[in-house]
Amino acid sequence: MLYREAGQYKTSYQADQAVFPLLQDRVGLLVILFVAYVVIPLTGNDFLINAVMTPFLIFSLAAIGLNLLTGYTGLLSLGSGAFMGVGAYACYKLTTYFPDVNIIIWIVASGFVAALVGAIFGLPSLRIKGFYLAIATLAAQFFLEWSFTRVAWLYNHNVSGAIEVPQRTLFGVPITGPNATAETRYLIVLTIVVGMTWVASNIVHGRIGRMWMAVRDMDIAAELMGIRLLPTKLLAFAVSSFYCGVAGAMMVFLWYGGAESTVFSINQSFTILFMIIIGGLGSLLGAYLGAALIFVLPIVLRFVPPKLGIPVHAATVEHITFMIVGALIIFFLIVEPHGLARLWQIGKQKLRVWPFPY
Repeated sequence: MLYREAGQYKTSYQADQAVFPLLQDRVGLLVILFVAYVVIPLTGNDFLINAVMTPFLIFSLAAIGLNLLTGYTGLLSLGSGAFMGVGAYACYKLTTYFPDVNIIIWIVASGFVAALVGAIFGLPSLRIKGFYLAIATLAAQFFLEWSFTRVAWLYNHNVSGAIEVPQRTLFGVPITGPNATAETRYLIVLTIVVGMTWVASNIVHGRIGRMWMAVRDMDIAAELMGIRLLPTKLLAFAVSSFYCGVAGAMMVFLWYGGAESTVFSINQSFTILFMIIIGGLGSLLGAYLGAALIFVLPIVLRFVPPKLGIPVHAATVEHITFMIVGALIIFFLIVEPHGLARLWQIGKQKLRVWPFPY
C-alpha cells in the first residue's frame, strides 16, 4: 500500500528515465542522507564512526570503481588494491611537494594519477580478455606492490617505509593528523563518496555507460556498431582506477592516519572483488551492499555472540568470516549471479504488486 506508483504520472522523457522514478525511492534516499549526515555524527560514538562507517564508505567507493570495470564493462581486474596504493602514494607525494594546497584537493587529484597508471596497465585488454586479462592485472598488482616497497622515493626515504600523514586543516578545523576528530573525517569521506557515486550514476546511465555495457555483452557486435574498443576499454580502466585511487588516498589520510605497503596487497584486491560478486555485478547499489556485508560481518560476529553468552575468540571470528563469505560467493554465483542488488530489486517489485501474485 505504501509502495505504489499509482497517481505518479510521467509527462517527460527525463521523468521516464529517472534513476529514482518513484517518489518513495526519492524520499527514502533523502532519509538515508539525513541519517548519514545528521543522525550518525550527532549520536554515533567513535567506534561506530571510525571503525564502521568510515571504512564502509571507503570500501564502497573502491567497490564502485571495480564494478564500473568488471560489472559494467565485463573486464576482470585483480589489481584494485594496487591502484588504491597508487592513489595513496600519489596523494602523499603531492602533499609533500605542495604542502600549502588543501589536502582534499590532493585526495581527489591522486585519483587522476591512479587513472593514468590504470590506463597503462589496461592496454592489454584490447588483445586479451577473461582469464588472461585477470592474469595481466595480477601482474600489475605484483609490480606495483613491489614498487611500493622498493622505490624509496615514494615514501620519502622514511626508515619505516610507511606513509606518514601530516596535520592539515580546512577553515581552521583539523581534517588529517592526530588532532582531527572522527566526525570531521567521516563527513569529508561521506561527502566525497556521495559526490562520486552521483557522478558514477550519471556515467552509467549515459552514453559512456551504454558503450561499456555493449562491450560487456558482446564486444564484436559493439565494434560493428561503431564503438571503438580500445578507447572504451581504456576509459573503463581509467575511471575504475580513479575511483580506487581516491578510495586508497582516503583510506590512508582519512582513516588509518598512516600505512605501509602491505595494506595494498593482493588480499585487498580479492576483498573488493568479493564485495561486487556478493553485492551484485553491474549495480552501484550492489557495491554498497557487498561492502556492508563483508565489512560489517566480522564486527557482528565479534560483538553479537558475547551478548548472547557465547564467547568467541578473535581468530575464530576470522575463520567463521572466511567460511561465510566463501559460502555466499558460491551461493550467489550459482543461484543469483546479480547478487544482493537483484534480490533487493525483486523484493521491491513484489512489494509494488502486493497482494497480487508476481
